Amino acid sequence: MPIAIALFVVIVLLAAWELWICEGTHLGRRFVVWMYDVAAGRYEGIKRFDPDWERRFLGEPLAAVLGGLPDARVLDVGAGTGRTARSLLAAQGGRPPWTLVSLEPSHRMLGIGRRLVGQGVNWVRGWAVPLPFSNGSFDLVVSLEMLEFTPDPLQTLAEMRRVLRRGGILLITNRIGWEAPLMFGKTVKRDLFARLLAQAGFQPSDVLPWQMDYDLAWAHKPWN
Repeated sequence: MPIAIALFVVIVLLAAWELWICEGTHLGRRFVVWMYDVAAGRYEGIKRFDPDWERRFLGEPLAAVLGGLPDARVLDVGAGTGRTARSLLAAQGGRPPWTLVSLEPSHRMLGIGRRLVGQGVNWVRGWAVPLPFSNGSFDLVVSLEMLEFTPDPLQTLAEMRRVLRRGGILLITNRIGWEAPLMFGKTVKRDLFARLLAQAGFQPSDVLPWQMDYDLAWAHKPWN
């Protein structure tokens, strides 16, 4: 009986680790998407995005980069409920002159995002690997709080590089909170993230502290 109890405790702890801390990332992408489908109705309440903060620290930097690219094509990978789109539209103050594509695998998250964002965004349901777009079809790729939930983060980065044009820009987060080291094989230490981006074929420019659990990295696809 003590062995059975100990085994039960171990199973409960492992389940709690995977579901609560890792959010199911080691159980495969379909399980992760299922979890987000289940939690979609509570997602905005959990995240509590501050519209002013989002506009200032996400939308305005992106709008500044896009200011000289009036015909730019922008891809948001793992768009969720449209965080990037909403911040960009708020910073722009109206319909943007560029094309924004929001890619999201969870149909419930996508539905909420489409409703919250409204007009001006093209929504596509699909995976990060493979991205359902041709080579070099975007000028800017954004991916926030998503990389650690993909089966192979390096392969995911390679796909983002593939769909970027030469010289195209990547804006991506790296999880660095207390739980990050427990997401085995899915995260890297903050001082190693630039090396991971370089390994995926990017030229990192800045890796900046951004939020309590994430750093924010800017990089670009080389011209050659």
